[in-house]
Amino acid sequence: MKSLATESISCLDEAASTEHLPLLAVAGAATQVPLVDGTSRTYANLDYAASAPALERVATRVAEVLPLYASVHRGAGYLSQVSTALYEASRQAVARFVGAREDDVTIITRNTTDSLNLLAGVVPAAPDGTPGRVLVLDVEHHANLLPWTHGLGLDATVLAIADTVAGTLDAIAVELAARPYALVTVTGASNVTGEALPIGDVVRIAHAAGARVAVDGAQLIPHRRFSLEDSGVDYLAFSGHKAYAPFGAGVLVGRRDWLDVGTPYLAGGGAVRDVRTDRTLWQPAPARHEAGSPNVIGAVALAEACDALAALPDGALAAHEEVLRARLVEGLETLDGVEVVRIWPDSHDPVGVVTFTVAGHDPGLVAAFLAAEYGIGVRDGRFCAHPLLSRLGASSGAIRASVGVGTPGEAVDRLIAGLAAYLKAGPRARYEVVDGCWTVVDDTRPLLAVQGLDSLTATAAQACGPAVD
Repeated sequence: MKSLATESISCLDEAASTEHLPLLAVAGAATQVPLVDGTSRTYANLDYAASAPALERVATRVAEVLPLYASVHRGAGYLSQVSTALYEASRQAVARFVGAREDDVTIITRNTTDSLNLLAGVVPAAPDGTPGRVLVLDVEHHANLLPWTHGLGLDATVLAIADTVAGTLDAIAVELAARPYALVTVTGASNVTGEALPIGDVVRIAHAAGARVAVDGAQLIPHRRFSLEDSGVDYLAFSGHKAYAPFGAGVLVGRRDWLDVGTPYLAGGGAVRDVRTDRTLWQPAPARHEAGSPNVIGAVALAEACDALAALPDGALAAHEEVLRARLVEGLETLDGVEVVRIWPDSHDPVGVVTFTVAGHDPGLVAAFLAAEYGIGVRDGRFCAHPLLSRLGASSGAIRASVGVGTPGEAVDRLIAGLAAYLKAGPRARYEVVDGCWTVVDDTRPLLAVQGLDSLTATAAQACGPAVD
């Protein structure tokens, strides 16, 4: 029988977890947040999968280059030349970090969603002129589902996964043998469970059938080393805000040919060679898809984060997360009514993303309790992966805890203790649903002394986002 008491974590090596320190320093690690009992605690950020904090060295780098910021690519001024050099050097740093091939193109975008929408716009038509065929699985984040199925005129097949990794790989092979596809697109790590198909096997199966492979790397790149050249993956997309550089930049890296001739992502200055009233001559990639003034600061920040992750000793990143994930899962499994969600029983090496349900309890209420009474940030809802949550029997939502390089062992301990207390005695404060979001009734927690929070109380429910997220 599982114990509901806070002491349920005592069966684990508590000292080892408490002493498990962050791998890299992140901005805001010491931030104090108020609790409903009038005290405050250091914020336990277990929501890295949504948006990771900036590395301290990223914040330092941004402060260093801000005084040098100016226009890029066409400015004759000295700082314009400096900014251009910084921007292009950042592009090269990102390419090195993901093991790009010599002829790959690195395009600076806004985020993973932006990157995958860009790629969807350049998938070529079949030789007979019919729309390009794309194969996608039903486990994907909406960023790697909707671009293929809505609005861009592609012939997309959404393939239902099998109950095992092996069965899913077989299903992909059968589908690719049935008709030709231009592209197979898969997640590098699920934003719900941290699991993934073995990318090498997907590449082998797809390339044997004449299809290319794109990887949604939003949850892979911040957690594991990856190389385009070594893996054989054709295209990779990921976001800076999940990779410790939340300054509005993402990337698409991959093979040049589609990107050089595909429809420009945005029509505007910088993407063109020459414009007349009756015709336009477009640049090749990457300029072809970077119309408008680029996000120089975002690119520099992302490059710095990539350099910081690349400088870690081999295996350190995976080992850090494995300790935290193992302790998190083990602790959750000691609690009655708590179930850790998994996609496949034969998956291996999941990243530090864990989703769970609490039987009979609304996930939004549990998340609100953890925030207001324990200073813990987790995510609740359907995580922009509605088909997957339905498949996993959690169509009404679940709770997700995710870790990263800045997570200490204490944060995981606190989550387990908080859940145990919730299940044993329930909330101390009163909660109600306002506009679809659980909030503290008559919340007396003071606002942090930051300009712009005046309307936080009035807009708290809206800030939570839609209940179906």
